[in-house]
Amino acid sequence: MNALNRNRLLLGFSMVVLGLGLSFVYKMQDADAAVAGESEAPAPLEVSTIAMEKKKIQQWKEFSGRLQAVDYVEIRPEVSGRLQDVRFKDGERVEKEDILFVIDPAPYAAAVEKAEADFQVAKSQHELARKNLERANDLVKTEAISKKIFDERKSESLVSKSVMDSAQAQLTNAKINLDRAYVKAPISGRISRAEITVGNLVQSSNPPVLTTIVSDQGIYADFDVDEQTYLSKIYRGARDSESQAKIPVEMILKSEAGRSYSGVIESFDNQIDPKSGTIRVRAMFDNHDQSLLPGMFVSVRLGGSMDDDVMMIPERVIGTDQDRKFVYVVGEGHKVVYREIKTGSSMNGQRVVLDGLKVGDVVITEGIMKVRPDMIVTPKPEKDTKVDSTAR
Repeated sequence: MNALNRNRLLLGFSMVVLGLGLSFVYKMQDADAAVAGESEAPAPLEVSTIAMEKKKIQQWKEFSGRLQAVDYVEIRPEVSGRLQDVRFKDGERVEKEDILFVIDPAPYAAAVEKAEADFQVAKSQHELARKNLERANDLVKTEAISKKIFDERKSESLVSKSVMDSAQAQLTNAKINLDRAYVKAPISGRISRAEITVGNLVQSSNPPVLTTIVSDQGIYADFDVDEQTYLSKIYRGARDSESQAKIPVEMILKSEAGRSYSGVIESFDNQIDPKSGTIRVRAMFDNHDQSLLPGMFVSVRLGGSMDDDVMMIPERVIGTDQDRKFVYVVGEGHKVVYREIKTGSSMNGQRVVLDGLKVGDVVITEGIMKVRPDMIVTPKPEKDTKVDSTAR
């Protein structure tokens, strides 16, 4: 082999060695870069979570209602005559049997006097007929008078008794009319204004409304409860009036959202309205300060029993996808899972979960805007959120 061929062989061998060396260097650089890349990858997102569990709570349902007076009376005249006096001030409180209006009593006082005189005449005539009958009874026994005369004396006594009774009834009626000339309050409560003033003529045949009175010792709240709530929450555990009276009920005025009134159930209607699918309910509330007026719109809350086991989650963790509600759950391998749910009533910032979750599911409560399904996260349990057992 000549010198030229040896040089070519050495050069080729050197090139092979150099290539292998460069390849090894490049592979080492790629490995270092891969390791560096892995070390620079972001850590899984840390999210706050809660584990689902059932709790005993008292659920409340809210309904719209209107206040009604326990007693409401329209005062109308029962006798005719000219209105002579008004004995109350508009809007004041009156007591039962207080005189409110005076209709000219003179004609009725005169009628009482005449009826009294007629009664005395009839009474005297009956007394005479009774004595004549007693005499005839003694005489007929000795046959001093005929049986016919005795029968006549007996008939006269009976007729005179009927005349006296009629005169007595007329006297009683005359006294009633005289009493009705003094129009009295049939109940205690707050009176409205006088609708007819002194000097006007009133008729009993077509009696006008003189004024109205509403009781103020208590007040009704009338509202409608849907059939499902009635059957599942009320009828199931309160089928008699005694049990129904124990159902917790609260009322809030539309204009006073911060003030509540406690009351009792007065009654449930005897049928479901087929048009609306609701049943009428009446609750009774105290009105000692007279701040509640008939006609006010109110919100009425009915409480359920304390043995309801339900799952609840904070309302802030619930997402909305068109008409669907969903939450994010931490699944196997700490992967985020999309879970559609059905919710119930809201209570103090918490929402009842009806379907879609089970006990033990881990729901993401914080960081939900940053997570997506199948994302790896690091769950961080929240402190136990206490739910008021009587939350509204």
